[in-house]
Amino acid sequence: MLTLIDNALVHAPRPLGLQQVLVADGRIAAVATQIDLQGAAVRRLDAGGRWLLPGFVDLLTHPCGGGGEGGFGNRTAEVSLADFVRAGVTCPIGALGTDALGRSLEVLYASVMALRVRGLDAYMYSGSYRVPPVTLTGDVARDLVLIEPVIGVGEVAIADHRGTQPSPAELRRLASESRLGATIAGKRGAVLVHVGEGEQRLGPLRAALADSALPANSFIPTHCNRNQALLLEAFDLARHGATIDFTASTTPEFIAAGEVPALDALLQALEAGVDPACITLSSDAGGSLPLYRAGELCGLQQAGPGALLALLREALRRGVTDPEPVLAAMTSNPARALGLARKGCIAPGADADLLLFDPATGRLDDVMCRGQWLLRDNDLTVTPITVQS
Repeated sequence: MLTLIDNALVHAPRPLGLQQVLVADGRIAAVATQIDLQGAAVRRLDAGGRWLLPGFVDLLTHPCGGGGEGGFGNRTAEVSLADFVRAGVTCPIGALGTDALGRSLEVLYASVMALRVRGLDAYMYSGSYRVPPVTLTGDVARDLVLIEPVIGVGEVAIADHRGTQPSPAELRRLASESRLGATIAGKRGAVLVHVGEGEQRLGPLRAALADSALPANSFIPTHCNRNQALLLEAFDLARHGATIDFTASTTPEFIAAGEVPALDALLQALEAGVDPACITLSSDAGGSLPLYRAGELCGLQQAGPGALLALLREALRRGVTDPEPVLAAMTSNPARALGLARKGCIAPGADADLLLFDPATGRLDDVMCRGQWLLRDNDLTVTPITVQS
């Protein structure tokens, strides 16, 4: 069966204007102003002038839950397939994060594979906050070579009291092991680095790169919008070729404490001359958003995947005249940084991960992943899991 989408304003993420898009066998077969194709095997969909976007590539999620500061009663919940789909995230990348004791890579792997079976194209990182890293096979490089969904390592924590305070030499070794495995497996193998509130900021990362042959894009620091000082350091790292990630999930308390909202961080980066291709946005879905006062935990919320869609809506409300950098930071940029060549774009040969979005209302009613509709007219097409008694 072929799907022909008519009358769509395509943002690939580069704006292409009004186009037709042909989907065949899970891939985009053609993008053109006129596609002459008829027959019973062709399903046609009139987009009605809505935006056709690539599915979001969310480079930091916790599908099996993350965090858990403050005891077992604070364990964050799993992120459901429905939550990802309704948020437009067709390619979530899963990480353990803080808790590699109450949770495991085996549990994360099971969550990722469950999302895949039900229609999403999910991937995962080996490792966690801790160094030496936890792994599936006993070795980072072996995880990348032998475990297909594993595409990198992370999120490794620096400048954070919950991390193991890795030295520059340990970070360098970790990136080298990941790079070796990725080279053998034909993957990208980037190391996702959680940057906490510590005064060291990106210092350990810059020191790891200074005395090595590793390129700057071996690491992807995330939460770079945690405060203004960290943001400015991240701009400098991006000017040397690194990809920097801004977290879209936040709370009023975080902003009051100095966090720069992700959209503001992105606009600041562009104003400062940072290459837009070096900027990504992620949701941290399933992760905990802990609030500490004087070193004591006093509150916690859970991040959700809808933060990316909310940021796009905010950009439109604020009159951002060029949405391409915002869209690219959710689609083509993370796909490129992670080595997912068929993700994050609308072009012949790319995976048919597509969103139909109405910029006037902010509604996302249609989501396709690999050529299959997971959401149509705001109705999930995936049958919920039921337990027979």
